[in-house]
Amino acid sequence: MLLAVDIGNTNIVFGLYSGHELVQTFRVATVHTRTADEYGVLLQQLLALRTDDPRKVQASIVASVVPPLTDVMSEAIRHAVARVPLVVGPGTKTGISVLYDHPRDVGADRIVNAVAAFERFKSGAIIVDFGTATTFDCVSPKAEYLGGVIVPGVRVSLDALLGKAAKLSRIEIAEPPQVVGQNTTHALQSGIVHGYASLVDGLVRKLQAELGFPCRVLATGGLATLIVKHCETVEGVDDNLTLEGLRILHERNTKGEVSRGRAAQ
Repeated sequence: MLLAVDIGNTNIVFGLYSGHELVQTFRVATVHTRTADEYGVLLQQLLALRTDDPRKVQASIVASVVPPLTDVMSEAIRHAVARVPLVVGPGTKTGISVLYDHPRDVGADRIVNAVAAFERFKSGAIIVDFGTATTFDCVSPKAEYLGGVIVPGVRVSLDALLGKAAKLSRIEIAEPPQVVGQNTTHALQSGIVHGYASLVDGLVRKLQAELGFPCRVLATGGLATLIVKHCETVEGVDDNLTLEGLRILHERNTKGEVSRGRAAQ
């Protein structure tokens, strides 16, 4: 089995693959102060809950946008499953060209998503990822990562607003009964849901016009399902797009030889 790990600013998402099939997913909060030992114990417990034998994990791959946790998680994986993970970074064979002014500045998750989307569509694509930031990533029909847009994420924007507006209180991020909010809670929910849906549609249309080639549009991330149902430009949601990209990258960089994952020394 392959353990795929996506380290984000808010959550760390784990996926277990048996061949090409994603058989389990689990997530934990991203805590910068946890040690490798703490993450290792946590990972062992999660694997024990989700699989009958953690020793079936034969290889691992990690993508991280939190540099201080990259080595911490790598060491945790060594402790938990006795495997040295492949870490997505410079030198990783991706199958796409990164046409960015400074390629090292691109978040690993954005490249991984681009790989997964191009593998699926084999065409131009725009990936909208609803994470700590809402990102829009553009891939050409020639398998080129062209760049994109970064917008403050839904929760980040809401937290900033609540921190500056004394009369507003925390709300559940949920679909309001209608666009016109008739109380403060519904008005805030409408702003979040319909506001971000309109933002997505507006940016996707601008990107499509500027790119000048047909694009498939796919969304991922924690709030994607809630927001995308009100979008006109997004054709689908894949909550596990990043994990799938990690699986593809592991296969490309190891020739698919999961069973030969290198044991920790």
